[in-house]
Amino acid sequence: MANKPLQNYIPALTGVRALAAYLVFISHYAYAFDENFPHGVQRFLNEFHIGVTIFFVLSGFLIAFRYFDNFKLTGDWFRQYLKNRVARIYPMYFLLTLGAFVVYHFTNDQKVTSGFGSPVGLFFMNITFIRGFFDQLKFTGIAQGWSLTVEECFYFSAPIIFFVAKKYNKFYIQPVIITLIGFLLVLIFRNVNWYGFFGNFTFMMLYTFFGRCFEFFVGIQLALIIKKKQPLVANGSKGITYLGFFLIFFCVWIMSILPIPKGEIAGLQNPLGVVTNNYLLATSIALFFYGILTETTILKKILSNKFVELLGKSSYIFYLIHLGYMYDFLHSSFDWLNDYVFDLYDKWGVDWNSPFQYDNLNVLYAFLILNAVSILLFKLIEEPVNHYIRKSNFLIKSRS
Repeated sequence: MANKPLQNYIPALTGVRALAAYLVFISHYAYAFDENFPHGVQRFLNEFHIGVTIFFVLSGFLIAFRYFDNFKLTGDWFRQYLKNRVARIYPMYFLLTLGAFVVYHFTNDQKVTSGFGSPVGLFFMNITFIRGFFDQLKFTGIAQGWSLTVEECFYFSAPIIFFVAKKYNKFYIQPVIITLIGFLLVLIFRNVNWYGFFGNFTFMMLYTFFGRCFEFFVGIQLALIIKKKQPLVANGSKGITYLGFFLIFFCVWIMSILPIPKGEIAGLQNPLGVVTNNYLLATSIALFFYGILTETTILKKILSNKFVELLGKSSYIFYLIHLGYMYDFLHSSFDWLNDYVFDLYDKWGVDWNSPFQYDNLNVLYAFLILNAVSILLFKLIEEPVNHYIRKSNFLIKSRS
């Protein structure tokens, strides 16, 4: 294959987004497999939250790959950069978060507010990503949206990270300093009763940018390595891709055999689980990405497939809706359909199984429906709004 520079848009890494979102989905609905798999397998599936780490490493890589060489600490550059980030992340998050609070208004579903006294105030904290700094509020609104607070912290920090790395040649010390600042914040605020604002070390390490920053820095380092190697030579080797893939799930296995701390739900919350997830797993994911970028494999071809690419493009919406009020609506619908089917069977005088009586099948139905909804919302709302904001004069006058 001829040498050529790597483009900013990489189809295989878009496909990786779908893989990451689906891993998170499995982790949230692993209970559906309790009756059919040994406990060890169920524990293994429960640790598929690793999709979040994949997102973080990927974000670090993409932001650095696109912006490291051309960033400028100027108002115009930052406004254009922020405009691009807002266009990509914010519209669907705002709309779906608004949907969650509208549902709360009619259902009083406490999962949305976690008992917080002011729904309006909490809505503001959600749409500004502030809720992600509070242990007791991190799962309010769209529960899985806590990770967007981490992402936004990285987006705002990235230009400064790049500046310090280039001007002062200080790259590797930065994640250490950021994590130490996180520890300091916990020491200051852990005894302050303020909805768990930096309330404990586990929260800081797992749910804030201060604890998760290494994952982004690994992605940045990968981008810098790839930039130095350009133009890339795609070869027939498969070693690095599959080694990285194996190590990713080896890390999952490690977390699946760790004792789960009291009151927690996964080996991730074990101190060794934190180290495995935030550091060993992140490094394994970067190795996997390096293989995807430099090797020709069947896995790369699958991830670059046009349909998988579409799933990857719509995976952000899938991630936001796979847990919460949309899934709850589907679950209630399946229960209603199950009762309706059995009422029909009673009228017909037959003793048949219902297609909606099995949890694992219902999870599969929901997975397919949520993917269809995600693609529809991507095509009808996310993609057009993204393009509109980028071409608009929001924050900075459009260049087109």
